[in-house]
Amino acid sequence: MSTTGSPPPTVADVVALLERRYPPAWAEQWDRVGLVLGEPGTAVRRVACVVDVVPETVAEALAVGADLIVAHHPLLLRGVSSVAPTTYKGRIVHQLIRADVALYVAHTNADVANPGVSDALAARLGLTRLRPLHPPAPGSPAHGEGRGIGRIGELPHPMTLAELTRHAADVLPPTAWGVRAAGEPTRVIRTVAVSGGAGDGFLADATAAGVDAFLTADLRHHPAGEHLAEGGPALLDAAHWATERPWLDDLAAHLRATLGVETYVSDLDTDPWTVHAASPAPPTVHAASPAPPTGPASPADPQQTRTPVPGATATTRGRTASAQDDPHPAVDDKEPRP
Repeated sequence: MSTTGSPPPTVADVVALLERRYPPAWAEQWDRVGLVLGEPGTAVRRVACVVDVVPETVAEALAVGADLIVAHHPLLLRGVSSVAPTTYKGRIVHQLIRADVALYVAHTNADVANPGVSDALAARLGLTRLRPLHPPAPGSPAHGEGRGIGRIGELPHPMTLAELTRHAADVLPPTAWGVRAAGEPTRVIRTVAVSGGAGDGFLADATAAGVDAFLTADLRHHPAGEHLAEGGPALLDAAHWATERPWLDDLAAHLRATLGVETYVSDLDTDPWTVHAASPAPPTVHAASPAPPTGPASPADPQQTRTPVPGATATTRGRTASAQDDPHPAVDDKEPRP
C-alpha cells in the first residue's frame, strides 16, 4: 500500500492487482479485457471507475485528475481498422493519450468473479446465502470457489412482486428506465436470481434454479413472454447501467485498501434511455347487463356477453389485474447475443 513518502503505484502495479482479482483467463473468448492504453511505468495517484467509456465519463475522469480509468464495458470490443480522431472511438483514444491517462477494462472476468458484479447487485437488494446462477463449466479457468455469472440469494423477508419491484427501484441507482416487472403482482417472492447487465440468456438457469424471481437487464419481448408462459420465475427488468454501477463501489474500495490510491466513482447515468412516461391507467371495465334472451345466441352476436365469475379478476394483455395491484408500479450492452 502506498504511504506518505513512498512512491505511488504505477499502471503496471494497478494492472497486476486487478488481474489477480479478475484474471483475464476468466473472460469469455469473445471479450476484450485488460490494459487498453497507458504506459506501464506511469505513476497512478487517482483512479476513475466507470461503467462505460464515453465522452462524458472521460471528461469526468480528466476533471478529477485521474491517471487511470478502470471501466467495465470495453471501448474496443469489436475490431476496428482505424482510431483516427475523426471517429467516435478514435477521438476518445486520442483524448486519453494526450492527457496521459491509462485505460483498463474488466468485463466478463469481473462478472464471473467472486466477489464480482452480481455480488454487488445482490447486496443492494439485501440478498443472503449467495450462490452462482450459471457456474463455469468444469475444467474452465474460472470454475470453482463460488464463481459464475449471476447470483441466487434469499430476501431478508418475503415480498410481493410489486413490493420487490418498488424495493429494487429504491435501492438501485436512479435511471429514467427504473425497474419494470412481469408476473402476478401479488406473487410472494422469497428467492431471487440476479445478473448484472444483459441477462435473458440465463432465463433457463433461473427456471432450473427454482427461484421466485429473476432481476437483470435488457430483457426482450419474446423470450420474456415465452419464459412466463412456461411457468418460469417472475421477471424484473432494470436499466443495464444501474445493474452494473454498484460494482464500482467494491472495485474502488479494493483499490484504496490495497494500493492506497485515491478513487473516483462515476455516478453519471450512461443508460441510453433518458425519458420515461408511464401509460395512463386503463379504463375500468364494467360487465354489461345481459340482454333479455331472444333465442339461441350466435358466437358472432355482438350482444353476447360473458357473465363474470364471482371473485374472478379481469385480465389485460396476458397479466392478471387485481384490486391488490400496486396502483403506482415502478417503471422505468453487455454480451453479444447469438
